[in-house]
Amino acid sequence: MSGTDPAISKPEGIRLNKYIASSGICSRREADRLIETGKVSINGVISDLGSRVFEGDLVEVDGKPVIPEDSMIYIAFNKPLGVTCTTDRRDPSNIIDYIDYGERIFPIGRLDKNSTGLILLTNNGDIVNSLLRSENGHEKEYVVTVNRPYDPAFIKSMSSGVPVLGRMTLPAQVIPVNAKTFRIILKQGMNRQIRRMCEFLGYKVTRLKRIRFLNVSLGDLEVGKWRHLTTEEKQKLLKDIS
Repeated sequence: MSGTDPAISKPEGIRLNKYIASSGICSRREADRLIETGKVSINGVISDLGSRVFEGDLVEVDGKPVIPEDSMIYIAFNKPLGVTCTTDRRDPSNIIDYIDYGERIFPIGRLDKNSTGLILLTNNGDIVNSLLRSENGHEKEYVVTVNRPYDPAFIKSMSSGVPVLGRMTLPAQVIPVNAKTFRIILKQGMNRQIRRMCEFLGYKVTRLKRIRFLNVSLGDLEVGKWRHLTTEEKQKLLKDIS
């Protein structure tokens, strides 16, 4: 993918609010507000509503570079069993070779090799820490099946928290699906958290599938397939972590 908007190469350039909106940060109206409040600069100079962006210009919002959308990659992937969320290509099951995207991308967080479902990949390293930082409380939703029927006490414990890796897990929303399957919405991301929670309560996870990460849902994406996030998904995702 090219990192340059073709419109920027034209002699008249591109309107500043359109350039900012095309990055996925916000809408044009919100971009106008940022410009009016003096939060936007071009090549270090505070800009106004009439400013235009030309090829080679550096646009910043609150001191952070604005990168054109077409140079930023955001992918939703339905990870199959057996694929490892690593960029180490010495691992024959690595996620990068499996997707074979053609440009450098990396997974945001991880799913266990024996877990399936939604994982996001990007080339935007600036957002990864914000997305993974547990104190930010970003929701992740899973469908989980255990090895035997659970009882109300299990749901209550999973909801209120159990000891994992020396500390209590945060309260979670747990929704029964059938005798052995439930949905759980977490706002933290401890290592193998759901499996460890179930093991503490005497259950073994037999299937674990992530179906949502923040505003991005797996939907009907086929196993082993990927798709680019929509503009709306990208805007909401970036807004949630700003």
